[in-house]
Amino acid sequence: MNLKKSNLKKKKTSKYLVDVGNILEDGFILINNSGRVLVSNKVSQELIGKNLLNKNILNIIKSPDFKSLNFEKSNKKYDHSFVHELDDYLNRQLRIKLKKISKNKILLTITDLTLQRNLEKIRRDFVANVSHELRSPLTILSGFVETMLNDDKIDKTTLKKFLNIMNEESKRMNTLIDDILSLSKVESEEHISPSTTISIFEPINSVISTIKKSGLLKNNNLILIDDRVDKNQSLIVEADFLELTQVFYNLIENGIKYGNSNSDILIKLDQMKTNELMVSVINEGEGIPEKYIDRVTERFFRVDKARSRKIGGTGLGLAIVKHILIKHRAELSIRSDQNKQTIFSITFPILKI
Repeated sequence: MNLKKSNLKKKKTSKYLVDVGNILEDGFILINNSGRVLVSNKVSQELIGKNLLNKNILNIIKSPDFKSLNFEKSNKKYDHSFVHELDDYLNRQLRIKLKKISKNKILLTITDLTLQRNLEKIRRDFVANVSHELRSPLTILSGFVETMLNDDKIDKTTLKKFLNIMNEESKRMNTLIDDILSLSKVESEEHISPSTTISIFEPINSVISTIKKSGLLKNNNLILIDDRVDKNQSLIVEADFLELTQVFYNLIENGIKYGNSNSDILIKLDQMKTNELMVSVINEGEGIPEKYIDRVTERFFRVDKARSRKIGGTGLGLAIVKHILIKHRAELSIRSDQNKQTIFSITFPILKI
C-alpha cells in the first residue's frame, strides 16, 4: 500500500514539474546521478530531441564539458555552466546550466543562443555589406551631381542622359537595400521552423502566373512537368507561402535572365521517396563553371559581374534562397553543364496526410 502511494506521489510530482517546465521559455530537464532523464519540458525536446524520458543525458548532449562532470561526487552547492554547439545543419548554440538540487537530483536548464549569435553576425555582415556595395552607386551619383553643379553649359541631351543614369543607380540602391534587409530577416529566423502547411503547388503556380504577366518571358515559356508516379498524392509541406514564393521567383527569374532567350524554363517535380519531393528549375544557357558552383549561394558572389550588373542583379538572390531553404529544412543542389543545362533542385520533406 505504501509503495503504491509512493509511486502515485512520484507520478503527481513529475506531472507537476512537467506542467511548470512547459511554462518556461528555456529547456528544463531533471536527471539523477547516473544521468537518466526523469523529467523534461517541451522546449528541451525541441532543442535536443524527442522522447527524452529514461534516456542517459550523456548520450544526448555529447560535450567534453558535460562528460567530464562527476554527478555522484558533486555536493549540493554544485553549479556549472557551459556553451554547447549542436552538430546539426543549423549549428545551434546552447547554453547549458546544471545545478544539484538534492542528493540524487540535478537540474539542467537549456537556453538557445542561436538567435543572439545570428543577430550579431547579421549586424557585422550588414555594416560590411552596406558600406562596400553602396559605395559604387553613391560614387556614380556623387560624380554626376558634381559635374552638373560645376558645368553651367551642359546641354539638355547630356543632362537627360546623366539623369537617366542617376535614376537607374538610385533604383539599384533601393533594390540592394531591400535584398539586404530580406536576407538579414531570413538569416535571423532560419532556426525557427515554419508553423503553417501548404501545398507545394500554391507558390509554384503563383510564381508562374506572376512571371507570365510580368513581361520577363520573350521567346520562351514556363513549363511545369509532374514526373511523379502517383500524381494524385497531395504534396503538403510545412512552409511559409511568401518565403517559398520568393524562392521559386528568384530561381525562375534567374533561369530566364541567364538562359538562352529562345529556350524554355522547366519546373519539374520528382518523387523518389514517399516522404520527399524534389522540385527542379531547369534552363539552357552558358551555365556555371564547375569551380563556381559551390560559391553561387554566397552573398554578393557573381560569376559574371558585368552581366549581373547589366541585368539588375544584386548578388543576393541565391543567398536568400539558401537561407529560406535552411529554415524550411530543405536541401538545395546545383548541377550545370556549360552551354547546356543548369539545374537547381530542391528536396522538400513532405507530410503524410
